Amino acid sequence: MTIRVLEPRPGMTIRVLIADDQMMVREGFSVLLNAMPDIEVVGEAVNGREAIARVRELSPDVVLMDIRMPELNGIEATREIAAMDGSAKVLVLTTFDLDEYVYQALRAGASGFLLKDASARQLADGVRVVAQGEALLAPSVTRRLITEFSKLSEIPKLRAVANPGAFGELTERETEVLVLIAQGLSNAEIAERLVVAESTIKTHVSRVLVKLGLRDRTQAAVFAYEARLVRPA
Repeated sequence: MTIRVLEPRPGMTIRVLIADDQMMVREGFSVLLNAMPDIEVVGEAVNGREAIARVRELSPDVVLMDIRMPELNGIEATREIAAMDGSAKVLVLTTFDLDEYVYQALRAGASGFLLKDASARQLADGVRVVAQGEALLAPSVTRRLITEFSKLSEIPKLRAVANPGAFGELTERETEVLVLIAQGLSNAEIAERLVVAESTIKTHVSRVLVKLGLRDRTQAAVFAYEARLVRPA
């Protein structure tokens, strides 16, 4: 996966919680992330239930969430964390690229995913991207994900959790921005495409999320495909 490189923000420390039932994974990621000047691992959890409790206790910015864990899996834990009032973003950890569990986790509210064999730089950049409110989905990955989403008819549509009456409230420009989000473009790329300031695009994105009752860009992308604004390639 190609991850957009973000430089550390001066004076900004990203608080991370690692939820994984394998001690070696937790310890390895802790060492890698704590070596970064702008990232601090504030806690660990060995299952989904403990992850939820730690989020309430520690208020992390980002949760690295394994999907397959005992007691409560990462999908259900992600759903509960996404429903909380806090701003914790969930970054799913998976061994297999684009398996069905990843789709379900993204539908549950995860902001993106990383493979467990990601490099230290990819891991740190992934945490930074998610912490800054972006979706960790490269354009090629977004298209593959949505294509697979369309095959999983047994999974409830994201529209069931979005605001069902809000779609018609989007302006023409907001709808255009939503389509470009679904195509995997960043705010800067959308601004360049539409020939407007990046700050203007940020405002449009915020309004789209509020009107649709969605958590982040990842869910907005899925919503756009399921609403047939964009069709899988």
